[in-house]
Amino acid sequence: MKTWMMTGCSSGLGKQLMLEALKRGDRVAACVRRIETLEPFVRDYPEQLLLVALDVTSPQMIEAAVQRIGTHFNTIDGLINNAGYGYRAAIEEGEDAAIDTLFQTNFFGPMRLIRQVLPIIRKQKSGVIINISSAAAVNTFPGFGYYGASNCALEGASSALAKECAPLGIRVMVVEPGAFRTDFSGRSLTQSACVIEDYAATAGLRRIEHDHTHGTQMGDPQKGAALILEAALSADAPHTLVLGADAWEVVEQSEAQLHEEMARWLKKSRATAFSSEE
Repeated sequence: MKTWMMTGCSSGLGKQLMLEALKRGDRVAACVRRIETLEPFVRDYPEQLLLVALDVTSPQMIEAAVQRIGTHFNTIDGLINNAGYGYRAAIEEGEDAAIDTLFQTNFFGPMRLIRQVLPIIRKQKSGVIINISSAAAVNTFPGFGYYGASNCALEGASSALAKECAPLGIRVMVVEPGAFRTDFSGRSLTQSACVIEDYAATAGLRRIEHDHTHGTQMGDPQKGAALILEAALSADAPHTLVLGADAWEVVEQSEAQLHEEMARWLKKSRATAFSSEE
């Protein structure tokens, strides 16, 4: 039996991660901004489920949440950073306040949570940290630059964290989902109020009013959640779990294109070292 701390459990992938863990017999501290959204599940899992009010942009709430969970369950075996949302804007259309809130939610919040949880799992010499990123960190489409950047930051920090924690018995996994049938493209999606017509044919095509994919995504959140937990707890857990056929297509195409572009400059790149005569 594992004890999980999960964020963003009110809907979508986070809710399914909570349910999958509970069905496995694990204990879950489900962290959401409004705990009433999950209260019916407490009746089904009274001993396993703890609801914790948490806004991941609040350092004070993060500290209080981790302390409460540690006291209630006496341990935390795994942290799943799932809370996050999308923001659509061309780079020039970005708004300072909106960008700051996006990064506080998608990057700085998860980093604060990790720093609070690590002392607990370091003491145990075992544990797992799962950071839910996006295929947008691999190839960010026009209009999604700031969202992609927040995930790139999360993945970069996760790469270093994995190397720091491996000798301590702690595993770190990044998940790069494609399009799953969640509220991500619905109520969880925001966009800039600034519209610049010069970007109509690029970033403009992905504004909310032009996007009709919500509710038609191929990814099944239940299946995705089950695979995340399976992979995270397996003996050969990957550092990066690409989730969904569409995400794999993005990764494969991006890697092929990147290799082709870089290879053209390989010889000149290697020639930038000092020569033996100098």
